[in-house]
Amino acid sequence: MPMNPTIAVVGSGPIGSAYARVLLETLPEARVIMFEAGPQLTPRAGASVRNIADPDEKARAREKSQGPQSGAFRESLGIPAGAVVEGMFTARQGTFLLDFGGEGSAHAPTFPAAAGATNVGGQGAHWTCATPAPAFSEKVPFIPDDEWDDLIAVAQHLLHVQGAAFADSPIGNAIRSLLDDEFGAELPEGYGVGTLPVAGDPQPDGTMVWAGADVVLGPLIEPGTPESARFELRDLTLVRRVEHEQGVVSGVTVEDLRSHETAFVPADLVVVAADAFRSPQLLWASGIRPAALGRYLTEHHVVISTVALDGDRMGGLVDDAQLAAELARRAQHAADPVAAVNRIPFSEPDHPFSLQVMYAENPPFPLDPAHPAAGNKWGYVNMGYGVRKLPRAEDGVRFDDGELDYAGFPNMTIEYALTDAEDAEIADATAHLRRAGAALGTFVAEPRLLPNGSSLHYMGTMRMGAADDGTSVADPYSRVWGTENLVVGGNALIPTANTMNPTLTSVALAVRGARRAAADLTARVAAGAASR
Repeated sequence: MPMNPTIAVVGSGPIGSAYARVLLETLPEARVIMFEAGPQLTPRAGASVRNIADPDEKARAREKSQGPQSGAFRESLGIPAGAVVEGMFTARQGTFLLDFGGEGSAHAPTFPAAAGATNVGGQGAHWTCATPAPAFSEKVPFIPDDEWDDLIAVAQHLLHVQGAAFADSPIGNAIRSLLDDEFGAELPEGYGVGTLPVAGDPQPDGTMVWAGADVVLGPLIEPGTPESARFELRDLTLVRRVEHEQGVVSGVTVEDLRSHETAFVPADLVVVAADAFRSPQLLWASGIRPAALGRYLTEHHVVISTVALDGDRMGGLVDDAQLAAELARRAQHAADPVAAVNRIPFSEPDHPFSLQVMYAENPPFPLDPAHPAAGNKWGYVNMGYGVRKLPRAEDGVRFDDGELDYAGFPNMTIEYALTDAEDAEIADATAHLRRAGAALGTFVAEPRLLPNGSSLHYMGTMRMGAADDGTSVADPYSRVWGTENLVVGGNALIPTANTMNPTLTSVALAVRGARRAAADLTARVAAGAASR
């Protein structure tokens, strides 16, 4: 093995970026080449689209992320003009439905809202930046607690996590007070009503510059740094195959989507960190097929509602001057819907779900002017309970070598079902949501369960495990069982049932995997030097 190893990273989201940064900062002679099938949306690689001020520019950036549904941009993104893609709608701005209904789309009748983004920064260019830490049974059981604490701290640093964002908001304080009156006595210490940790950098005017993969990459994309000289990001470059022989990975075959030329890129380590569907799809297409690949799919199901804040209750906690100051601050960044976000975190055994409560001066949908809550002086909250899905081998994605998707990979069929266990917790979460709404005001949108896949937080399809027993794809350090020089990353690794945003957990797992990969590469370099 050469003294200056080359590492290929597939995927440019927060997870791939964490691998690139930790490996380059740990291995001073290493080189990282990062491959991204989508385009770069912002001058700074991987920055959040939410920070774009101009609404037309923001809309263009989001459309370019939408892969096969990217409208006028499709051909410029390397998607053949002859490919017929119908059903032109997306799950969320910046994403495209995997099952979009046209030729080459996936098949997901029981998981209809499954979606992805194809761009530099991945979903990290579009996410809400919520970064709660795992707790209780959400944590991976074979990682010791003291190590978890360290990994989470490093992940928080990489993501620029703010634990007290919007804590000075008088509206937010009032909402927390009312929720605490309702729930506080029944929640364990340390897991009561509080602010939601988010990733970003607070500004003097009270707004946020939201974090994307750019903050994780850090010095790798800063001109003139030692790390930037050893880092290369290739956008519009699709990894077609992870090359391997006799269980040893040697590099990747890539297609330049501008020229459609293919090339082999040798690598001493390959990190696959695309997403929970396209990462296992790439492994399958490469002939790397552990028994658990694509299985054990989970997400957190979401029960949502909108509530008009009660004037009497809010007015008893916030005066008119404080309300006016809050609205003036909001007006400085009116296009950003995130303000004064509070939560009740997951805890066991009595609160096995997570609540997010987001304040907004306007509802997220047109409200009939004749509605009693229209134009509510105190504004509204959009609330959602995240409910866990218990892992089952029956839930997952299967790949068909005989049918190709729009990108020429074995097509996907997603199989998924809720069980009595999920139904019971969804009913309990709905009851809790009704209590929360009644404590805060009046429902203007009744609690409802979103379709399967709506969370965008897909987990388990490359799950890690403590033993190579057929129920996991990777070992506790994210190395694919039975395959050398191959590491996987992302939410797909999470083997536990989770109730809310898993990005922080996945970055923490990436830090663990990168540290071990660096140690493995160092040992291989030393062994190679000793044998010469």
